[in-house]
Amino acid sequence: MKTIKEPARDIPVRAEADVLVVGGGPAGIMAAEAATGDGLRVMLVESRGFLGGNLTIGLPILGFLGRKGNQIIEGSAQRFIDRLRARGAASEHRPCKNHMSLTIIDEEEVKRTALEIMEEKGVEVLLYTFFADAIREGDAVKGVIIESKAGREAILAKTVIDCTGDGDVAFRAGVECCKGDAEGGMQPPTLMFCMKGVDVQRLRDAIVGHPDVYDMDVMPPEQFRTGKFITVGLRTQIRQAQAAGYRIPVARTILITGLADDEIWVNMTRVNGVDSTRPESYTYGEIEGRKQIYEIAHYLREFVPGFADARIEKVAPFMGIRESRVIVGRYVLTAEDIIACRRFGDAIAVAGYPVDIHHAKGGDCTMHFCDDSYDIPYRCLLPERVAGLLVAGRCSSMNHEAMASTRVMSTCMALGEAAGRAARLALKAGVQPADLDVEALRAELRATGAYLG
Repeated sequence: MKTIKEPARDIPVRAEADVLVVGGGPAGIMAAEAATGDGLRVMLVESRGFLGGNLTIGLPILGFLGRKGNQIIEGSAQRFIDRLRARGAASEHRPCKNHMSLTIIDEEEVKRTALEIMEEKGVEVLLYTFFADAIREGDAVKGVIIESKAGREAILAKTVIDCTGDGDVAFRAGVECCKGDAEGGMQPPTLMFCMKGVDVQRLRDAIVGHPDVYDMDVMPPEQFRTGKFITVGLRTQIRQAQAAGYRIPVARTILITGLADDEIWVNMTRVNGVDSTRPESYTYGEIEGRKQIYEIAHYLREFVPGFADARIEKVAPFMGIRESRVIVGRYVLTAEDIIACRRFGDAIAVAGYPVDIHHAKGGDCTMHFCDDSYDIPYRCLLPERVAGLLVAGRCSSMNHEAMASTRVMSTCMALGEAAGRAARLALKAGVQPADLDVEALRAELRATGAYLG
């Protein structure tokens, strides 16, 4: 690649924080909130003009409940849902055979509520601010370089929490990272879209009354009789559409009821080969995903009951990325840990979502379930040999298969809370996050409502 030499320059230091959270998605919101207190200065930088990340793209939150129907994600994540529910902006946690549980949320109220919490907790938020580089001295991260309309600046911090989803801070700080399976294949992303004017009752009646025609993958028809639901199936309808010349990129019809009675969010676009850490690849994904939306909407109107008069109401502001970089931390969670329902002495979160792998090639998916739930150890948040840094969310230390379970938003929220509390407790104790007394962290998590089994 051709290069140029950028002249050396002095970069102004915009601020000095105790805890700096990079990325304002599900993990980042929880991390920033949890890090506050004890007089600490907490900052949060986000590249978009709102907070919430994947909470704002029309996806339901999966996995608040475990395989046995008990609630396993509580604490700050549940309090966030409680605030939404008080405004009529979230559903109950509805049990779901495939996805453990389904929680429908209003994406606009998420943005409002997240900013309210940051203001209440005194978190200093910078929107429209891009992370550009990590500041590292020796083996420790000392802050980050940011880019914005104001130019290139630095924020110094005693502890940085990487909640970028792509492990951007960790990668720039020299932490070992991985992407994808043995061949580098990553789970493809989806550009969600919403349709209004759907006759949801007609869709319910078709699924419940004719399971032989409208096949739902291992999901009992009774699940669709009342309440919010998600469909995974209708494979016959897709095959019929493909035979008629429709270009449908997935093998299953995935539809999610919204909060409004005539609203359905559609999770069916798929662009294989997208790498969200490469702008040209991410751009291609967004363009191709938007093209797919109109073909899929046409398919739904022609082949799926209840959609004849439906219209596209809105498209998510960005693609939902299922997989990109993950760090190699002090412990790498595996699918074997998940399937075995493994317990850890340093557990800081419990999860139960299945290993849900959307294949890097083709349009199908494979799911593997544990019998109950599993622990996520604190070591998954800690990079090897780099101090002053915690990594929370889907870029924490998991292998390709395990991340297919931990990537869901409820789990990311729990990991974010744990990282924020760890950062604050470590500063209070005068130690690095890696040297924190994990039992003190676990005790605080329990005392503030988190579920650790």
